Amino acid sequence: MADDDLIASLLSAIEAAPDDLPLRAHAARLLADAGRFDEVIEHASFVLARDPLHEGARSAMRRAVAEPDGRRPTEPPTEPDFDWDAAESEVAGIVQPAFVDATTDVAPPAHDTLRPRVTLADVGGLDHVKERIEMSFLGPMRQPELRQLFGKQLRGGLLLYGPPGCGKSFLAEALAGELDTAWISVQLHDVLDMWVGASERNLHGIFESARAAAPCVLFIDELDALGQRRTNLRHSGVRNTVNQLLVELDGATSDNDGVYVIGATNHPWDVDSALRRPGRFGQMLLVPPPDQPAREAILRTHLHDRPIENIDVGRAAHRAAEFSGADLAQVCERAAERALADSVRSGVVRMITMADIDAAIGEMRPSTGAWFEVARNVVEFANEGGEYDELAAYMKGMRRR
Repeated sequence: MADDDLIASLLSAIEAAPDDLPLRAHAARLLADAGRFDEVIEHASFVLARDPLHEGARSAMRRAVAEPDGRRPTEPPTEPDFDWDAAESEVAGIVQPAFVDATTDVAPPAHDTLRPRVTLADVGGLDHVKERIEMSFLGPMRQPELRQLFGKQLRGGLLLYGPPGCGKSFLAEALAGELDTAWISVQLHDVLDMWVGASERNLHGIFESARAAAPCVLFIDELDALGQRRTNLRHSGVRNTVNQLLVELDGATSDNDGVYVIGATNHPWDVDSALRRPGRFGQMLLVPPPDQPAREAILRTHLHDRPIENIDVGRAAHRAAEFSGADLAQVCERAAERALADSVRSGVVRMITMADIDAAIGEMRPSTGAWFEVARNVVEFANEGGEYDELAAYMKGMRRR
């Protein structure tokens, strides 16, 4: 039997140098000689996790998991008789699980519908965008007789694209509120699921809810994530989700009349081309950074409930050209922080002034700049079909300003 004092010294040395593998392997061998097999397993496992071929640790582990004399038991131990009657009484109240047969028609999950309270009147500026929406959807919806006369169907979709933070989601919600129709907003987590086939089922359930609630505006945010180019996809599950979206938009098995689908994306060039053909997202509409009237409206909204003094909203909006709506909200937040910090330091509450707004604008740069850098390459090198002519015209106007 190994000397207990030597083992104690080795274990103390291991505490001081826990990553010393030879020291642990030597301790494991001595512990095996002493019959302390639980400790052998601890130290041998540590060594083998880092060096699976370490012969000393493997030998000690073999001894630890065998009988103390190093031999495997030749016969299994005798187990006590199992009390089947007691076991059956314990599980008597458990309901047997029901498994769905492959041929069973399972109803897809329903999706909640809402009634937005905002309208296009709540959207400041963007008159060109609102006019396009009026002509393509709102007008035919308001005048069903003319719609029937000209054979106009309320199906297909509109793809809103532009820099992030410029109000695409708000604009889509205002469209539904304008007509007091049902509104379903779809985020990525509402569709994607880890189980095979579940994402397609979720998507079908969302469209079924929209059809049941028609007339209904179905809004799909971040469409580039849900409808990515299939040529860029390696995972078959995501490809199947894109295919399911194509089927739902076509209405091959259901009637989509009265379901107006609006998609929003910051990267329309990443959306699968099949999704952008007529009958699906056949119309693309640029939602640019807010214009002067829109910037003034956004600043007024975010300064409304704050203590302000002598704020020239028009001048601030002019200085913040090309700022997104999110950028303008941040300008107001930073200006408020400056006034709050001064009030804390002085102990006297002061108002938010124009100097605070100017300072906040001076500290920031438009977050839309990076988006337009990418968009410039798309306009110059990937606009053969004229899909981005509207974007090209807008960017040309930017250079003139």
